[in-house]
Amino acid sequence: MYTFYERSMGEFSPFFLAIRDEKKILGCKCTKCGIVRVPPMLTHCPDCDFAPTQPVEVGQVGRMNTTPPITYFATSLFLHIAPYGRGRVILEGADTAMSVNLYTTTGILVPGLIKKGTEVKVIFKGERVGEITDIFCVPTSELTPDQITKKGLEESELNWATPKEPVFPKASEEDIAIYKQSLKEMQALAAEMSKSKRARKAIEGWKRDIAVKTKAGEFAMCINDGDFSIEERRLGSPDFVMACEDPKTLLDGLSYKGAITDSVIMKKLWISKNMEFNTIFKLDRLARFLAREKKEAAKQ
Repeated sequence: MYTFYERSMGEFSPFFLAIRDEKKILGCKCTKCGIVRVPPMLTHCPDCDFAPTQPVEVGQVGRMNTTPPITYFATSLFLHIAPYGRGRVILEGADTAMSVNLYTTTGILVPGLIKKGTEVKVIFKGERVGEITDIFCVPTSELTPDQITKKGLEESELNWATPKEPVFPKASEEDIAIYKQSLKEMQALAAEMSKSKRARKAIEGWKRDIAVKTKAGEFAMCINDGDFSIEERRLGSPDFVMACEDPKTLLDGLSYKGAITDSVIMKKLWISKNMEFNTIFKLDRLARFLAREKKEAAKQ
């Protein structure tokens, strides 16, 4: 449950209007000590007997003041922008850090890609409404020199990487045997999950047809409002694709011997759509709920 509040931008209005209308980042500079604060939160400097401040434009390149935490599983309000990092950047010409969302153009944001000291560039969304989410940052290492120096660089000008499905080597007889055994065990787990009241709640109201590709074969993983099934067949129009060389990666996740989430983050499991992290989260919950139910039953 969320409680929504509406308030005026007040003294922040010029900051947000500059982002929306001029693709500029403004700060406020003390007329006495010269400190530049971003965003321009103060009209008078508290360090200089409340000397007045004046608006100044700052640069659009800066360095991370902290290593940002990464949100993979957002609440419903922020699900459409996950996964993303959230950190503080000190822009050129500023003395304080500005909080901003962080992304990568290379696929999924993973720990270590952006950290304290990483140089980043402010990117403006094409459609801006005057909110802090009108901007975000990406590492300058992913940009061309012209993009780094350009003011008001928009997201449409970035070279966003197209998800490339991994290509696996030819499967050996041993690989095929492992695939068949893993598939059999996953199908058994799926049947148990569909019978578990607790596990069914994890996927209640959720529907997804997932194509799963491995080195030795392909199968369908289907979620249908509490029902969970795994079948050895190809899907014509899946909601998204998962690919892993070793099917044991998924088997370990479904049997609660590891997290499927971690497999995606560590690039052992590829997914075609970043927004489907929420589905991955639900699969991990399925495994966890079934394991808990079995543990409780064993104690009785």
